[in-house]
Amino acid sequence: MKAAVVQTRGDKGLEGNLADCAHWLDRATKAGAALVVLPENFAYYGCRGLPRAGADESTPDGPVRRFLASQAKQQGVWLLGGTIPVADTPDDKPHAASLLLSPQGEEVARYNKIHLFDVDVEETGKSYRESDDYRHGGDVVVAPTPLGNLALSVCYDLRFPELYREMTARGAEILAAPSAFTAATGRAHWELLLRARAVENLCYVVAANLADRDHPSKATWGGSAIVDPWGKVLASLDDEEGFAIADIDLERLHSLRRQMPVLSHRRL
Repeated sequence: MKAAVVQTRGDKGLEGNLADCAHWLDRATKAGAALVVLPENFAYYGCRGLPRAGADESTPDGPVRRFLASQAKQQGVWLLGGTIPVADTPDDKPHAASLLLSPQGEEVARYNKIHLFDVDVEETGKSYRESDDYRHGGDVVVAPTPLGNLALSVCYDLRFPELYREMTARGAEILAAPSAFTAATGRAHWELLLRARAVENLCYVVAANLADRDHPSKATWGGSAIVDPWGKVLASLDDEEGFAIADIDLERLHSLRRQMPVLSHRRL
């Protein structure tokens, strides 16, 4: 079965961003994708009103949650909605929530981003404080799908290998990493991290990223990719909008795990 990652710029406002996602989602499903992953913050990127958006999305009737349900059902596809701000109640600071929808349009899993991007990037002199807008999540999420057991993570999570080892201990076969990786950090580390997480866990990695390397203030790296358990990049994009698609072959995954049983050789 095939998985696809969608890459957009996220610079067209809510309606324009959703239209872009719908366009590429349609293209990806027509190419045979059974699972499609959208980027982190695919709908609300650059939005200054995240608490308001989180309140709007606090129930399944939120505008983007309705969009995701409609698209999953219309396309008959498993859809991972990158992240959107979701408040537990309308008055709470939101989580950066990644929602997995079935082909029936049902929300079957939700992951709240655990590691928030509170860093200073020396190369650009920029500072990021994601925790100003979002609450930390705390739960590891692995959901069964027809393609395999799908583990949910987001962007900055990629720098914390202990999270992925816990996911693998819980049966993960595919690691999803919707992202909005900055251009500076992406240039240095994006593909390296994707391949490392794939190799050390003998999992597929499906990573959809926002892409706008030349943006004057919010440059994002792009490079959305699907990586196999041996660390091979099966399909990828550069800085353009679009989708990339590749086969998920669980027989190959389990063959590699039998041949190199690193997961059972751990001593620490």
